[in-house]
Amino acid sequence: MLFAETKYLDYKFPEPQYLGAKFIHRGWIAQFIPESADTILDAFSGSQSIAYMLKQLGKKVITNDFLSFNNLIGKALIENPGYILNKQDLDILFSENSDPFRFNLMQELFSGLFFVPEDAAFADSFRSNVHRLENVYKQALALTIMCRSMTRKVTMGHFAHTQALVYAADPVRIKRNRSLIRPLKDLFMELLPEYNAAIFDNGKENISYNENVLDLLPRLEGIDLAYFDPPYCNSHADYQSFYHLLETYVEYWKDKQFVNGIKRYEPKRYSGFDKNSEALANLRLMFERANHIPTWLVSYNDRSYPDIDTMVDMIKVYRDVKIERKTYTTGRGGKGSVAGSSEILLVCMTK
Repeated sequence: MLFAETKYLDYKFPEPQYLGAKFIHRGWIAQFIPESADTILDAFSGSQSIAYMLKQLGKKVITNDFLSFNNLIGKALIENPGYILNKQDLDILFSENSDPFRFNLMQELFSGLFFVPEDAAFADSFRSNVHRLENVYKQALALTIMCRSMTRKVTMGHFAHTQALVYAADPVRIKRNRSLIRPLKDLFMELLPEYNAAIFDNGKENISYNENVLDLLPRLEGIDLAYFDPPYCNSHADYQSFYHLLETYVEYWKDKQFVNGIKRYEPKRYSGFDKNSEALANLRLMFERANHIPTWLVSYNDRSYPDIDTMVDMIKVYRDVKIERKTYTTGRGGKGSVAGSSEILLVCMTK
């Protein structure tokens, strides 16, 4: 469905480096959003690329992700009505570590693993000063850009491997991607203008939640459409392992165990959607708790568990379902998006 021309389409979402991000599909997904849908929930927001597209379309956006670093992207780019980072903010962020005895986590955990000592110390110092910024939106924006800078430093853009510094010492890989050896501060400064330019106010009171969707759904009222993009079991569903470092950084945990070669935190947060043994029951519960929302769009992949027929059977209890399909011609990485597989959008309308 075509939308009325809107000035917000001139803004540009900072391109993500995130497994399974729907950034490349946002135009395809947009055509199935009824123009009459004013308030829309993005229930598993991840990189926030779909939530941002909804904001551009002038919708009131309720975005949610159970991981804190994803929620901060929502605070920075979706809920934020117009606050950007200026020179005074940078002077604060780049000042000396305000509490070196407390803010040393990156140096203790990840120096020599993902970062050289200088970058780890810079990340700690930066984190120590974030709370000194004047409001939660500037704080969220600062952390969002720093997290994006960190993913630029590692091949594949995630932290589920131990080869970051090995790759950063490989001249062939460096030639392909000089970000591997660039200081975090330089990467932050390069990304800053792009993120500042992405901030806008669409005139709506958008909200970014940081909850398990099963807990959030019963409390939401006045939602016209829900977009669901749950983790695809069998296809990189364990986001906490891939992005553990970013979650550790924004939460700045001192009471977790850090296990295995990648120093992932333990215990992990309960998702309910990333294991085959739990996904089916929780998807059923999710659809039951979303029954008060008239229209659903459900993204999925035809190589995931449960299979599409099972998904459709679950949804048919509550909604009429139409299957839309987009075939991958090349592998994109993440969520089973390999050549020959299909991105599925289940368009679910009230019976």
